[in-house]
Amino acid sequence: MTDHSAPTTTSTRARVSARVAAIAESATLAVDAKAKALKAAGRPVIGFGAGEPDFPTPDYIVEAAVRAAQDPVNHRYSPAAGLPVLREAIAAKTLRDSGYEVRPADVLVTNGGKQAVFQAFAAILDPGDEVLLPAPYWTTYPEAIRLTGAEPVEVFAGVDQGYLVTVEQLEAARTPRTKALLFNSPSNPTGAVYSPEQTEEIGRWALEHGIWVVTDEIYEHLTYDDAVFTPIVRVVPELADTTIVLNGVAKTYAMTGWRVGWMIGPTDVIKAATNLQSHLSSNVANVSQRAAVAALTGDLSAVETMRAAFDRRRRTMVGMLEQIDGVRCPAPQGAFYAYPSVEGVLGRTIRGVTPRTSAELASLILDEVEVAVVPGEAFGPSGYLRLSYALGDDDLAEGVGRIQSLLAEAVPGA
Repeated sequence: MTDHSAPTTTSTRARVSARVAAIAESATLAVDAKAKALKAAGRPVIGFGAGEPDFPTPDYIVEAAVRAAQDPVNHRYSPAAGLPVLREAIAAKTLRDSGYEVRPADVLVTNGGKQAVFQAFAAILDPGDEVLLPAPYWTTYPEAIRLTGAEPVEVFAGVDQGYLVTVEQLEAARTPRTKALLFNSPSNPTGAVYSPEQTEEIGRWALEHGIWVVTDEIYEHLTYDDAVFTPIVRVVPELADTTIVLNGVAKTYAMTGWRVGWMIGPTDVIKAATNLQSHLSSNVANVSQRAAVAALTGDLSAVETMRAAFDRRRRTMVGMLEQIDGVRCPAPQGAFYAYPSVEGVLGRTIRGVTPRTSAELASLILDEVEVAVVPGEAFGPSGYLRLSYALGDDDLAEGVGRIQSLLAEAVPGA
């Protein structure tokens, strides 16, 4: 006879699922939120944490959104895969900027780049699969991989390699369970850019071993000096059937808050990801999609203006960081981040504190001089800091100047 006198209660079970509970908080957003909270409290905090341009979205894009908001057609549901006019614009933009053709039907418009990242992995990975993840990596990649039940396998390239992994390293990490490679060039967090030759070598290696490539190209228009963005599908066209391209308007057009990204891939994968999105979030906000159409079909003059400002700030930041004893900072070739090694500072005593990790050093910098940076632990091994130079020139010089002054006080630790 069943005893119903002791009903089961949720107190005897975990309230949050193990899979979701295991997700680490976005370190970059956490640092940015803390900096903004301190500023709101009246503290003179300078934040280098957020990966977003400080420029407003160009006027012609905003004006397109205003017109869209006034049109009742945009007040209704639209196809989960995206407005046909936007999918066509993405296909045309891909031909213009990347040099190869894609069908609008093989484009899925997503709620920002992060949704594209998750859906790309969800569409091709099963529990037990492995994904080669060059490190340092963007903080969201490993979490999105783990949510599928697959495992990220870090392949680290440090400052001496310019943060660029080699085919030899990838081959050493490959196992029978390797399903995919995450490729990000220009890179967040390091600003490293793979050359056309390096990109082709990695692409041909992936093709030879039947490994999927998930390539994040969201910083494609932000390169400096003689660096060039190289679409991996352009240099290895045979990869098209096993490659998912991730992109969006956020970084190029200063549209981080508009939440429009996309993924391009083989028909079966895009159809599967579209089915997932139809249940997960349905269509991206129509007004944002119309704004993205204006961005992608307009010229790139506003983009070039922003790129020139980032380049100027890049030079200032790297020059100042390189003046600090114990800091090494390769000049980033793309994106808008500097990724200095601070291993030479760790173990020294600063104002009575001896940081042994970059997380401890980042905390000390925030506490002592009210400058927010993201520690290397968010992106892989300790010993590094990420600083975004997508902020005003005066704040940039003031913030790095405070770090210079603080670290100048460092003395050998006990």
